[in-house]
Amino acid sequence: MHTSSLFLSRVLEWPRRIKQIFVVGLDAAMGVFAMWLAFTLRLEALHTPEGAQWLVYGLAPVLAIPIFVTRGLYRAIFRYTGIKALITTGKAVALYGALLFTTLLFAQWEDVPRSVGLLQPLIFLLLVGASRALGWLWLAGAPGKSPQRLLIYGAGRAGAQTAAGLVSTPQYQLVGFIDDDPAKLGQSIDGVQVYGLASLSKLVHKQQVTDILLAVPSASRQRRHQIIESIRQLPVRIRTLPGLSDLASGRVTMADFQELDVEDLIGREPVAPNSELIGRNLANQTVMVTGAGGSIGSELCRQIVRERPATLLLVDHSEYALYSIHQELLALKEKGLHNCTLVALLTSVGAADRLDIIFRTHRPSSVYHTAAYKHVPMVESNPGEGVLNNVFGTLNVVRLALAHGAKHLVLVSTDKAVRPTNIMGASKRIAEQILQAVSAANQMPFADCDQKESQPPWLCPTRLSIVRFGNVLGSSGSVIPLFRQQIAAGGPITVTHPEVTRYFMTIYEAAQLVLQAGAMAEGGDLFLLDMGAPIRIEQLARRMVALSGLTVRDDSHPNGDIKILFTGLRPGEKLYEELLISDNPLATQHPRILRAREEYKPWPALAKLLEQLQNSAKANDTAALKKVLRELVPGYAPFSHNGD
Repeated sequence: MHTSSLFLSRVLEWPRRIKQIFVVGLDAAMGVFAMWLAFTLRLEALHTPEGAQWLVYGLAPVLAIPIFVTRGLYRAIFRYTGIKALITTGKAVALYGALLFTTLLFAQWEDVPRSVGLLQPLIFLLLVGASRALGWLWLAGAPGKSPQRLLIYGAGRAGAQTAAGLVSTPQYQLVGFIDDDPAKLGQSIDGVQVYGLASLSKLVHKQQVTDILLAVPSASRQRRHQIIESIRQLPVRIRTLPGLSDLASGRVTMADFQELDVEDLIGREPVAPNSELIGRNLANQTVMVTGAGGSIGSELCRQIVRERPATLLLVDHSEYALYSIHQELLALKEKGLHNCTLVALLTSVGAADRLDIIFRTHRPSSVYHTAAYKHVPMVESNPGEGVLNNVFGTLNVVRLALAHGAKHLVLVSTDKAVRPTNIMGASKRIAEQILQAVSAANQMPFADCDQKESQPPWLCPTRLSIVRFGNVLGSSGSVIPLFRQQIAAGGPITVTHPEVTRYFMTIYEAAQLVLQAGAMAEGGDLFLLDMGAPIRIEQLARRMVALSGLTVRDDSHPNGDIKILFTGLRPGEKLYEELLISDNPLATQHPRILRAREEYKPWPALAKLLEQLQNSAKANDTAALKKVLRELVPGYAPFSHNGD
């Protein structure tokens, strides 16, 4: 190892207190040297102090060190010294110079020129400033991980702010800017050149670039996707910045560099929400969300409180999940972002008596039912519990919503309910049929529906609707966080089958569309969310590897970084998911929401089969349960496996 590198390694290992004492001693020595040089320049001869001049030499460290301590100069770390630290140093030396000159002016020591009080602080400032700058340069080359060589895509305001913030960040070395604006090509920002997109591939290889940072926070989702697609074949990691509002301080840290948003991975521009539809059933109302701590339920709660409901009832059987969303919404309330009364209610939708008390006490006008067991293999291994929760939990919510006069009830369903091969999908299709059959019966199939006296007691006042959609990016069980963990660990990425394909939508967009679809309900509606084109999971995995600056290891590239391992379809898993059982969905007033017409069993026939299903589920008789599921759900084809 080189001598200077060895010495530097040892310096970095010193205790912090020793480092501070060393710097204090260095400053004291520089103060004395600056005094000697000031006398030498003033007297035009090499100076040897005599008499009172010794006192003046001693004044330099005596005055300077306390000022530097109080100004925090010894709390700074040389490795992260920046322009602000140098300005602070300048102010401290200026104060020291004023005290020194005042002292010499009033003391009037013999053979001590007053001009030394002006000349010495200037020399001292140069020495201290140079020592900090040299220390920063020296320590920036400390042994360890080499800095990542970075290109910034976007030579606008955000790119310039990012470059300024990187000055004191030794983990990154800025190589240049990339911009597609011809007017900016060939120019420079703080000495760093702006290149065109055509030069990108050559620049990446020549300069050994490891990272490209997207600094285009105002670009549309479609434009961002175009940029990503144009550079994702290069062997670099692509990262992004938050919005411009988050860069207002002008200081960028490593924490600001983010993984690409899940929206960037699917490359679809979200449709702007219809604000009138979103707030129609919410403003000044009492709203209930079951499964409030789950992925969809919690996002629904976040969006509901923005629409100024009077009360939001948070229902969940997971104590931790309920606590988390309750605390989050309370924090938003403390910031003045909403004024909704929040009520956290710990219970399962299977607990009918507890639900009855909640409905009777709070009388919600709108209910969003998201509570369900959704993990396919887990429900497949625990069929009785899955059916009791997903089917009869839904039946409890429907019965009590009707009994206590709720105006709207929206069931959040799944594309796995279409021609299901698993118990989870079949249970959700039965839950859909319950809402369809009850609404179509045009009479209350339960005995205790509260009604105004002017209406027949059997009429159903509640508008029941279903919203069906596919996979939600970022939800619990989503492949995105799993793939990121596997890439960070060096692989392999696990995919069940090369041809497995799924529809994807962001949680935020899905929750918005659920609220809008519920507002359009007329009774018994089955809404489908247009989720765009389906995506192959293997393709998504390959895209994530490429955007991480790595390569897939396969037969074509045996020296790649990350292997994709195909593990086989899990119990109940399908290769392709569908959103529609029948054909010809109908358009609605929203471009991304469709209305479906699908067959279901009338309530009397459904009720008899539900009784058989409940008995089988309670007895945990899987064979009998699957037999009833086949009668209830046309197209149900259970996956053959040796489950528990």
